[in-house]
Amino acid sequence: MDNLLSYFPIMIYILLCILIVLLIIICIKVIKAMNRVEDIINDVDEKVKSLNGVFNIVDTVTDKLSALTEVISDSIILFIKGLFKKKRKKAVKAEIVEEENEDGEEE
Repeated sequence: MDNLLSYFPIMIYILLCILIVLLIIICIKVIKAMNRVEDIINDVDEKVKSLNGVFNIVDTVTDKLSALTEVISDSIILFIKGLFKKKRKKAVKAEIVEEENEDGEEE
């Protein structure tokens, strides 16, 4: 029992030293991996900045196309509404003429 009590702290110290060494190695590997990730992110950021002009052009073109299609659709709608108004006016005029003819015949 005395031997166990004397070897137990020594074993704990040895295991703690191994654990500390392993943690240091893991930290070094994580730092290297983070540096690689940072390099990749910087590379991607540069490539996105180079494409920024293209994205601005596409955005401008889509805005102008949407405005153009809106104008075209509004004009088509107004044209169709105008056709229906003309038909209504003709129908109303025809009714008025019929009423006048009927009124003229009754007198």
